[in-house]
Amino acid sequence: MTADELAAIHAAAFVQDRPWTAQEFRDLAANPLVHLETVQHGFALWRAVADEAELLTIAVAPEAQGRGYGAALMTAWMAKAARTCNRAFLEVASDNARALRLYTSQGFEIVAKRKAYYRRPKGQADALVMEARAPFSVSRKSSGGSRP
Repeated sequence: MTADELAAIHAAAFVQDRPWTAQEFRDLAANPLVHLETVQHGFALWRAVADEAELLTIAVAPEAQGRGYGAALMTAWMAKAARTCNRAFLEVASDNARALRLYTSQGFEIVAKRKAYYRRPKGQADALVMEARAPFSVSRKSSGGSRP
């Protein structure tokens, strides 16, 4: 996927938050520690530093949500991270119930909270920091994906 395609999917999926720009995706792609996993209609961008992996963002086009693409992306990045990492982290808005269900189903647990981190039209939402420890509860088989 091109940086423009990533930005378009991100903008469609993150209507409550500031979407990332194509330039931000290009800048991240230039970092050798950042990895991109793709599926039709979606992507996951993650980074590995030492023995820790961090999901930077994951997005599935709204018209394709609920079809298993998010789970496939989670499986892909976590399987690759498991090759060198013992822990994985991500951050999610406390009002994003669909994402919380997905992350919990992949073995993530809440380990910290950032109060009122996200601005919303009618208030604020906390940021929940979630962690999974190896062995991750995903298939060790890698699926799809590519470097940005």
